[in-house]
Amino acid sequence: MDAQGRGRDEGIDPADQWVLNPDTGDYELRLSASPGRSSAPTGASDVRTSGARRRTKPGATPPGDRATVPGQRGGRRSAGGGRGGRGETRKQGSRAAAPAATGRRKAKPQTSRKKKALVWTGGALAFLMVGVGTAGYFVYQHFNGNITAVSTDGAGTGGFSKDRAINVLVIGTDKRTGKGNEGYGDAGSVGHADTNILFHVSKDRTNATALSIPRDLIADIPMCPTKLESGEEKDIPATPGGRFNTSLGQSDRTPSCTMRTVTELTGIEVDHFMVADFNAVKSLTAAVGGVDVCLAKDIDDKDSHLKLSQGEHTLQGEQALAFLRTRHSVGFGSDLSRIEIQQQFLGSLMRKLKSSDTLTSPTKMWSLAEAATKALTVDDKIDDINQLRKLGMELASVDPKNITFTTVPVLDNPNDKATVILDESKAPQVFSMMREDVSFTAVAKQEKAEAKAKEQAKLKGEMADAADVRVDVYNGGAPSGSAQNALDWLQNEQGVLKSTNQANAPEDVKKTQLVYAPNQADQARRLADMMGMSASALKPTTTDAGAMDPMTLTLGPDFTTGGSPLSAPEKAPDDIQRVEADKAVCAK
Repeated sequence: MDAQGRGRDEGIDPADQWVLNPDTGDYELRLSASPGRSSAPTGASDVRTSGARRRTKPGATPPGDRATVPGQRGGRRSAGGGRGGRGETRKQGSRAAAPAATGRRKAKPQTSRKKKALVWTGGALAFLMVGVGTAGYFVYQHFNGNITAVSTDGAGTGGFSKDRAINVLVIGTDKRTGKGNEGYGDAGSVGHADTNILFHVSKDRTNATALSIPRDLIADIPMCPTKLESGEEKDIPATPGGRFNTSLGQSDRTPSCTMRTVTELTGIEVDHFMVADFNAVKSLTAAVGGVDVCLAKDIDDKDSHLKLSQGEHTLQGEQALAFLRTRHSVGFGSDLSRIEIQQQFLGSLMRKLKSSDTLTSPTKMWSLAEAATKALTVDDKIDDINQLRKLGMELASVDPKNITFTTVPVLDNPNDKATVILDESKAPQVFSMMREDVSFTAVAKQEKAEAKAKEQAKLKGEMADAADVRVDVYNGGAPSGSAQNALDWLQNEQGVLKSTNQANAPEDVKKTQLVYAPNQADQARRLADMMGMSASALKPTTTDAGAMDPMTLTLGPDFTTGGSPLSAPEKAPDDIQRVEADKAVCAK
């Protein structure tokens, strides 16, 4: 009998068979000898896998080598709850048998920095807790067999990296499968992108931004190469000006298409995605013993079936899901109001999971990991517990006080009151800050501020009149048509009439740059000021230019449209909606 089966047979909670090793800071499996069972035979050797120690006979396959056990049930569940799934891969779960070892009393777990994983949404948060909650705490094969994975279809970056910022897209679907869920709205929903959070963690891991994308936002959904459930691969046509939520489910679209839509909208390349349905919310909130919420007024919502009095409550399971589905009884009764209470809920969930009550409870951690790995769908680049652990460790150092929830700035659609459109005066600024890794909280290091000030000093000096600026515009990796777009903006809105479109550049550039001669510095400063370029984008030559010679502006991938600043603003617009994860806010 394996470790887990033995624990159940003897009435022992499996989580309580893991003991903290004070020398390593990791949990290790300790199995007490049972009546009628002998201790480990002579010659048995210790094998450690992800920090867990099991006794194995000489020549036996170590657990980490993924040996299969006859009769072992494994494989992955589809997102809908059955076997198989759209473009998913399967991994056979296994559990290595372990002879009895000499027992010892369980030490009281101490909270370590390694266990303080960043947790930011109902599903993804638990996945990251699995990854970070000490390497040997979870039985690798058991949880690995729970994971459901879906192909990225070539979307995104191909995976996170230690040396750059991390972007993870968390999608909550409105699929109504599962007990008790048929009462929420459209029982026949294919599972649209109902709740969407782009979670950005800074390169230096000091801060993070969770950007909510409204489901009813009008957005261009690009053409999506997709591997279907049948194994067939096809290109799903683009939908210009569609609702964002139809980037998933509609026309056989998978989460990889939502990834592409996010990049199309924000200019931010996504590393990974995680998908949670209604069942995930219920099981995960139950696993942590409920989430604390605060209400500024009584709520009685006939659509979500939530009825609560003013004040503080602890919600889990069905009641937690009802809270997250509520909109008519809060704020203005719109989906944007629901986004606000979802952010408040997730902030509270984050605080709950970072608490010592959760981190020092083996039983809670076990339940949380079990619920998370069964309830969530991830992309195929993180379809392994070890990969999830690595991702979690990258995120573990971010303090909740430096995590900001915000929402894409939008306006009511004048042509359709049921949808919203981008607020072009604010949204580009928010996207630019995230692309350029600018914090929404006051955690920027002093050296960054000093470097910024030094860089901006280079731009000081006299500026030429717009009418005197001569520049040739090239496309060096920007979206198609960008050179003409920039030219139209410069001539029609900025008065730079001595400008020409020179089509494609001889070579692409990583970022937009302006090459100018020393005697064109005043022109360069004027153009940089117009386009919001940083000093690092200005490339002076060593010799003066002729009176009629133009400067050379080469547009890179960071260029989106004329008028959108190329350097990120230093702070977010003052009046955008946002809330810090460490602050408790009462729903109104």
